Amino acid sequence: MTEETQQPIQPSMNILAQFIRDMSFENILAQKGTEGEVSPDVDVQVNLDARKRSTQGQYEIIIKLNVNSKSKENADPLFLLEVEYGGIFQIGGVPDEQMHPFLLIECPRMLFPFLRRIVSDITRDGGFPPLNLENIDFLQLYKREAARRKSQTEDTDPNKVLN
Repeated sequence: MTEETQQPIQPSMNILAQFIRDMSFENILAQKGTEGEVSPDVDVQVNLDARKRSTQGQYEIIIKLNVNSKSKENADPLFLLEVEYGGIFQIGGVPDEQMHPFLLIECPRMLFPFLRRIVSDITRDGGFPPLNLENIDFLQLYKREAARRKSQTEDTDPNKVLN
């Protein structure tokens, strides 16, 4: 009797392209003509979008980043940065049930260092100290969003019995 050992298929990921889909930087401080040193308070919001492309095994991932900076002293806005940074990935060997988390965890993890550099350059070129974003834990982001969606569907479930 011969036993065939099947080797698990190894996932593969190739980045085919990276690009800025949309970007806006508004230097509100310069428009007001305020002078002197300011101490910024920065709020960063991240959203992810993934879609299948028409070519087999290709996906487009977009990281949407909104950065609002306000003065710590008087909460006046300093700048607003909105960036949509994307990548096109060729992905193989990932089971269908694992594709969604793979797209929203591993792909953004590959794109983030490039987006981080763009944010640093734009804020510096906009007249502020370079904003060095802290690493984003895309796994935790994915888990939080999954839990939020689950609780949202439970809250709207018409078959749910209220106590």
